[in-house]
Amino acid sequence: MSSGFEITKRALENLQKRVNLKDFIEDIIHKKVPESIDSPATEANNTLEGMHRRQKYLMEKTGRIFPHLFEKTCIVNPETVNGNCENFIGTAQIPLGVIGPLNIVGTVARGDFFIPLATTEGALVASYHRGAKASRMSGGITSVCFLEGVQRSPVFKFDNMGEMGKFLIFTIEHVPNFQNLVSQVSNHAKIQDIKYNIEGNQLIINIEFHTGDAAGQNMVTICTNQICQWLVENSPVKPNIWFIESNYSGDKKAAAVSFGHVRGRKVSSEIHLKKEVVEKILRCKPHEMVQYWQSSTMGVIQSGSIGAQGHVANGLTALFIATGQDVACVSEAAVGITRMELTEEGGVYACVTLPNLIVGSVGGGTYLPTQRECLEMIDCYGAGKVQKFAEICGALSLAGEISIAAAMASGQFVHAHKKFGRKRE
Repeated sequence: MSSGFEITKRALENLQKRVNLKDFIEDIIHKKVPESIDSPATEANNTLEGMHRRQKYLMEKTGRIFPHLFEKTCIVNPETVNGNCENFIGTAQIPLGVIGPLNIVGTVARGDFFIPLATTEGALVASYHRGAKASRMSGGITSVCFLEGVQRSPVFKFDNMGEMGKFLIFTIEHVPNFQNLVSQVSNHAKIQDIKYNIEGNQLIINIEFHTGDAAGQNMVTICTNQICQWLVENSPVKPNIWFIESNYSGDKKAAAVSFGHVRGRKVSSEIHLKKEVVEKILRCKPHEMVQYWQSSTMGVIQSGSIGAQGHVANGLTALFIATGQDVACVSEAAVGITRMELTEEGGVYACVTLPNLIVGSVGGGTYLPTQRECLEMIDCYGAGKVQKFAEICGALSLAGEISIAAAMASGQFVHAHKKFGRKRE
């Protein structure tokens, strides 16, 4: 095992290869403010004129032209992305593949689905496609959305625990008024639960909302702010300082609290893979597949990972990009547990549980043209479709776990990436 000294020495040697280390340190110590330079003002409401102005500015400052960014892929009307992107200059194309049919038996997601996946990682679409085929030939994936809720966790700091306690008592006494406050700023948000966490003279209030068909981050922020402003204005004890988010809610982070509650949508999906399907389609022996998963689970536990799964982030990221979800939420949405066992019939039982699916069928990027069409491809665009979308996310994740487990167990993983994942000129 490398000592801390050895790691530091190696880091310094690595830096020395790129720069004169002593001169670089002096540059850091005596760092100067760069000369002022004109730059386009931030434009939240994008206009055609503003877009052209920024494009021209970038070409002048960089000395380069960008025909694909500025001409071939640009959305015609920049106002289309208002509310999604500021300082708009163009669009970044990502290859879009499709897998399926993925057969699902869910509470709302029922039947065959062709799933759009946006990715630049070769072999990803092929792997998920294989998992979809194997699961369909085994009767389909059962996928159920059990719980829904999104949290925001403001923090309030006081001089001492006594003042914090008075504020806490006042808060608890007025909880019945909170929904009325929320209704003033949202037609959809409903308070589901409120919990409190005390740390010395600081109080965290964890407020959980039902957010309808939206992913809900902005919604819960606005609603929580409405409650906090009222508390600060009306409480007989004022906090010294407060913040709308304490970093306790788990927003955009893999958090240990994931499995203790729901954040977004909680989905569990399962499949009984037939022995002949595992052998013919996945080209693997059932017991090898299960043995691999047992060993990989021990490995992931030793690594300190939160959750235990193979590559859930692969499928969710590709689906999120394609359908206009907040891609950064994959950092928490991919927290999950995959489990595999041999069945009495000699096949494989596999399941995935995802407690943190932050997804929506309305709002955010779902209104953008191609993202809307991808949602429509799986009949998940618009009101009343978010549970269906969440169940599809769970089934997709399980299809990917099935395929990668078989590939690892049978030695196909390297060959598949050589075949599909190597870029050749």
